Amino acid sequence: MNTYLLQTPIDRLKGLWPKRAEMLKKELGIHTYQDLLNLFPNRYLDRTQYYKISELQPTNAEVQIVGKITHIKTVEQKRGKRLVAIFTDGTHQMELVWFRGQKWIRESLKLNVPYVIFGKTKYFNGSFSMPHPEMELLEKHEKSMRSAMQPMYPSTEKLANSGMTNRVLNLLVQQLFLETKNAFAETLPKPLLEELKLVSKKEALFNVHFPKSQAHLARAQYRLKFEELFYIQLQLIRKNLVHKSKIKGYTFDKIGTYFNSFFSEHLPFDLTNAQKRVIKEIRNDLGSNAQMNRLLQGDVGSGKTIVAFMSMLIALDNGFQACLMAPTEILSVQHYNGLLELSKKLNTRIELLTGSTKTSKRREIHEKLENGELDILIGTHALLEDKVKFKNLGLAIVDEQHRFGVEQRSKLWHKNEYPPHVLVMTATPIPRTLAMSVYGDLDISIIDELPPGRKDIKTVHRFDANRLKVFRFIRDEISKGRQVYIVYPLIQESETMDYKDLMDGYESISREFPMPDYQISIVHGQMKSTDKEYEMNRFVKGETQIMVATTVIEVGVNVPNASVMIIESAERFGLSQLHQLRGRVGRGAEQSYCILMTGHKLSADAKTRLQTMVRTSDGFEIAEVDLKLRGPGDLMGTQQSGVLNLRIADIVKDSDILKIARSYAMKVLKADPNLASEENIPVKNTYAQLVKYRNIWNYIS
Repeated sequence: MNTYLLQTPIDRLKGLWPKRAEMLKKELGIHTYQDLLNLFPNRYLDRTQYYKISELQPTNAEVQIVGKITHIKTVEQKRGKRLVAIFTDGTHQMELVWFRGQKWIRESLKLNVPYVIFGKTKYFNGSFSMPHPEMELLEKHEKSMRSAMQPMYPSTEKLANSGMTNRVLNLLVQQLFLETKNAFAETLPKPLLEELKLVSKKEALFNVHFPKSQAHLARAQYRLKFEELFYIQLQLIRKNLVHKSKIKGYTFDKIGTYFNSFFSEHLPFDLTNAQKRVIKEIRNDLGSNAQMNRLLQGDVGSGKTIVAFMSMLIALDNGFQACLMAPTEILSVQHYNGLLELSKKLNTRIELLTGSTKTSKRREIHEKLENGELDILIGTHALLEDKVKFKNLGLAIVDEQHRFGVEQRSKLWHKNEYPPHVLVMTATPIPRTLAMSVYGDLDISIIDELPPGRKDIKTVHRFDANRLKVFRFIRDEISKGRQVYIVYPLIQESETMDYKDLMDGYESISREFPMPDYQISIVHGQMKSTDKEYEMNRFVKGETQIMVATTVIEVGVNVPNASVMIIESAERFGLSQLHQLRGRVGRGAEQSYCILMTGHKLSADAKTRLQTMVRTSDGFEIAEVDLKLRGPGDLMGTQQSGVLNLRIADIVKDSDILKIARSYAMKVLKADPNLASEENIPVKNTYAQLVKYRNIWNYIS
């Protein structure tokens, strides 16, 4: 594609007024010819059918009519004026009405000349009208490049009010094609085009804006979606390859005493096949001369911690230190206690560093860490402080990594002369298509198998009317020595939402389960950290039988004795959140339960979420449903949104194209890593332009 011509400022497009050019920049971010070319229609209207006014029905439908304006008038109304034109097609007449932009519209209208009008009709007092119709002289309409399938472009209210209608945008795109007809160079290699039977770039662009038929449109969209996803995957895969070739890591070539003695003598249970596979993948990474950069996905309870610990032991066997950073103090304490238990017979030196660590202990940790007396350090953001210096950090593990910013993680990587190997873990299952798009530059390991003997958590949906039965069930479980979580979505009552709130719920639970027979803890995000820790610890020690909480316990302590999770107003929670909350129970040997409480009024999406939770406990299946319901942007949050701002592709609907695009990107780079061959010149040139103009959708790192 001719870079220079398509990077022409949009102001230079013939027929575009300066004020409108500014509006396009401000409202749609269109600064160049290429930006306008990439303003793809979001839907299409069938403009093959013409209606007669006498045939119209009061359905508020979009119709197209050929006729003439016979009269124009301005009508006074309570607020301002409206412009009215009498329009007839020989069978009947109707009114065309404008409430905005009346001056320039009146000046542009011609009497008794054939027009094609298009828009939604209104029916009132026995007659039809059409507010703000799209209009074009019949003579121009017949000669225009516009096809029978009318593209409808993204717009805003400000654009519409300024006269920048869909028809105007369509005409601007027509003008753009006239001015740039020789500017389109191919962006994909010829063998790939032939193998996948893709249309040319020029043909695809023309047919996505002016499709001759549905078949032409489908081929054009497929080609452009493939290209968009291909270049994103090319960038991610190339980034990974460059990372491996340029960033050399420590070579852990020994599997020694720490690892072998733990594996053969102290492993508390048999590893699942999935855990064995992941440990093998990590061992291969650590044994190469490149820095490991791996994402470990595993559902709640799948055994990521044991994998992390055994990876640390490989670092220790090779004379290096390891660290694990968690997003909360509660989680870091849980990791510390767990790893301390695992390492009791190995003579490893482990310490915990959090915001609560006393100054004297902190100094001791700093000293031991720097002189090499400390093997493993577990902690929170406190690990990132400048005072924390390792003697030889070889492996850095980050749990729930999406809760840390890029800069925070980067600080940890620079705690050594050479960057340590990196393992990032998440208990939030990420759909495959999303992982390919967001974490495509990382190697991904998945633990998709739960340890044997774990009982499925029985999940049921109950309405508020069944509350007394639920209370009776809670009493029965507590009488067996079990503990119960009751989670609420709100901290204080909302006047606009008819949902149970935490404080009201706490009072209600206190009445149903009075002291001294029952003890209740309460935890929410607005409490002081010390108070929160106190209440959490009471529950962990079994001093309280019921924990009333908000979602602060979503990623929290491990309480094997807690066997019941009650989620109030469950319709308010997302699927991923419901799944994470459910994962707080089922940690022990006893049967566990999750009860989803709701009112009777449920939206279609809420019903789907609840049915999915009751039907399956497979985190990856749940994540796929969540992705379809919420979309990738909402699922990943703003931090990762850049890569998901796709112009034409949709990673949910176009997941098949995404997989094909990734496989071909890998194939191209495997055969020609530097894109130096003649057939890959289009790829190299396009990739360079995308990087130069930062058009890999703000995801160039």
